[in-house]
Amino acid sequence: MDRDAALDRVEAIVDAVESETLPVPVREVWVYGDVALGLDPLDRLDVYVTKDILLRGDGDAAAEFEASHGVKGVGKSVRAEWARENPDLLRANSNGYAAPEKCLAAHLLPDDEPIHLEVCNASFEDNVTQRLKGAMAREKYEQILDPRGVCLYADGQRSPNAMEKLRNGEFAFPTLTGALEMLGVDDDEADVAVEAMREYRAEQTGATVRGDVV
Repeated sequence: MDRDAALDRVEAIVDAVESETLPVPVREVWVYGDVALGLDPLDRLDVYVTKDILLRGDGDAAAEFEASHGVKGVGKSVRAEWARENPDLLRANSNGYAAPEKCLAAHLLPDDEPIHLEVCNASFEDNVTQRLKGAMAREKYEQILDPRGVCLYADGQRSPNAMEKLRNGEFAFPTLTGALEMLGVDDDEADVAVEAMREYRAEQTGATVRGDVV
């Protein structure tokens, strides 16, 4: 993906988070990996969003969309207002419940661009640590989040200079192996983890999404 096109897409995502009704409230937007490093072109654009959980349910909407679309949980897991405005973007998990991460991906990402969206209730920095612990314990290295990230939006505020610095390639990060070692992974295991992450990444095509709860 051409770097300028990738950054235009990132900016459009932040614009949407800032100004549009989304399936769930979004508290943070980060980019990480290749785009944070200043690479051009990018193999994939990696975006991380921290979502909030809806606090008030809408039982009428739940019944309405289960009857009309066969999707459960609208008004509980995703906003009823959003679903009524965007019924074509409503997505469900394997159990038939509205899936916030899939709905966000449908709203924010074109299907044909190499973009990965990570959606979690925890902040990027907290989830990097939690995912690393779990992945190392299970030797599921492909599940590690690249810790080299840049925050573009948090708690209703857009960063005043992060996008400009991204466009100018001004952020400096260590290698991925070095970043994992800084988080406490020993040298040999860091090398194994990085190779697993690269192999998994190379298998991904088009727009992809992963939902996580911490």
